[in-house]
Amino acid sequence: MQQHYISWWNLENLFNEENDPTRSVWLQSKLKSELKGWNTDVLSKKLSQLATVIQLMNEGKGPDILGVCEVENKAVLEKLLEKLSSLERNYGIVLHDGEDKRGIDVAFIYDKDKFIAAEQFTHRVVKRNATRDIFQVNFKTPMDKDLVIIGNHWPARMPGTYESDPYRIIAGETLSYWLKRITEIMGDDIGIIAMGDFNDEPFSRSMTDYALSTNNKLKVLYSRTSPRLYNLMATDIAEGIGSYYYSGPFLFDQLLVSKGLIKSTAPLKVVDGSAKVNNYELMAKGSYKAPRRFGRPSRSSSYDPEGFSDHFSVSMLLEEK
Repeated sequence: MQQHYISWWNLENLFNEENDPTRSVWLQSKLKSELKGWNTDVLSKKLSQLATVIQLMNEGKGPDILGVCEVENKAVLEKLLEKLSSLERNYGIVLHDGEDKRGIDVAFIYDKDKFIAAEQFTHRVVKRNATRDIFQVNFKTPMDKDLVIIGNHWPARMPGTYESDPYRIIAGETLSYWLKRITEIMGDDIGIIAMGDFNDEPFSRSMTDYALSTNNKLKVLYSRTSPRLYNLMATDIAEGIGSYYYSGPFLFDQLLVSKGLIKSTAPLKVVDGSAKVNNYELMAKGSYKAPRRFGRPSRSSSYDPEGFSDHFSVSMLLEEK
């Protein structure tokens, strides 16, 4: 029997340095003023801060699979892996280079000695302006079982919660559509994890009515229509725990699983009670114990050298028999 530590983290604007030669011409022009002052030294400090937190995960052993968002490209993730060398992990990267107007993408870091990234798919979220796609990777576990992980970074609330709500509804409906297709192809009991920064909370209608997630296991286990997802984070919001803070806690970062990972007879199963928000003490500040952000290049060239990200990570354990 083996346990696998699966995590998700919004890394908060992890861009390569301002004159990155791997950046496309159109994106370099778009980000020229935004990344002013985002030099090699600042980036190195940002990466070191992120690595400090990742090295705390899984009781100091690091994650087996880490889903991330707000990363510019594979090159900057490779620099992050260099900072994680003390973990002595054989980490690999799968990244979807999407069409987001700021060039930020969803990716997975995974231990190649434990998992094989067998296939990857992009699911386009269609809205008026370019947004992040939903990114699916089909992994093979050490015991040759299928594990589908779907990374999400849904449209932000920047124009206002009400005004931007339809865009997240579109994303939720897209996720649910592909969940149904996946189960039709791979079987009703396939293990699926949908993880991400959903920019909505567990009981928002984009999550419950469109992505079809719920905190009711029986609805997931015995759904006779479209497949439902069990939201592992619902308990946290009931207890006032957030992964992102703005005048209070918001639980935007969530882990949702298919019935194939919660059935009592499942060979690959979620460890009960293992899902949590990793609100590490060194990251927290203020009366709300909110995550200490590193800084946004889009707002100024200044940064907090003691900051990390404006989101906490979330994690769970899978047990493989």
